[in-house]
Amino acid sequence: MSATIALVDDDRNILTSVSIALQAEGFAVRLYSDGATALKALTDNPPDLAVLDIKMPRMDGMELLRRLREKSELPVIFLTSKDDEIDQALGLAMGADDYISKPFSQRLLIERIRAVLRRAASRRTPAGEETAETPTAEIITRGRLVMDPARHRVTWAGREVQLTVTEFLILEALAQRPGFVKSRDQLMDAAYQDDVYVDDRTIDSHIKRLRKKFRAVDDDFKAIETLYGVGYRFSEE
Repeated sequence: MSATIALVDDDRNILTSVSIALQAEGFAVRLYSDGATALKALTDNPPDLAVLDIKMPRMDGMELLRRLREKSELPVIFLTSKDDEIDQALGLAMGADDYISKPFSQRLLIERIRAVLRRAASRRTPAGEETAETPTAEIITRGRLVMDPARHRVTWAGREVQLTVTEFLILEALAQRPGFVKSRDQLMDAAYQDDVYVDDRTIDSHIKRLRKKFRAVDDDFKAIETLYGVGYRFSEE
């Protein structure tokens, strides 16, 4: 079954050209020209992934993502203005899985979409489909943290924490070897395995959002430690 991609952009030329390119690659495509219209559709009938432009009238991409993240961990790729680092960093901090700067190559966008979809698929095993021939990913338990990779489920002290695909992969990389430091490069390799270039600040933004989500269920959460100039580590409590 083909993946469904939602494109949200007020530029009709981008909607038309990108939708044609995606359909040629076998994707089903839904088009929305403003964030306000897209919000209800993406909430009521979620696609497999959404590509959001940041600068739109009525409701911009940042506000749309914020509203989506109140109810959903739908994979999201942002379209940002060229070299607008503020947009990129803020979007990632709010929970976007990736970003691409305008003007962009349609081929590059399609590769990014496939990369995020693969990361999402690798985290999910539909209930009832596990068999003796299909090994399930081992549940990771580290103190109060429990991660179930097959179901993309995370709990802290019994309380569920909703993570995006990229956040899950970063946390999993840290939790696999508690006490050991992971450099930013190592975390980038764990979260972006498809030759997608991201810089150090991208990982920092994801870590910041991870801490915020865990502190929403536990004010005293300190398990993700920063070693300045070196990287991050998970401290098993």
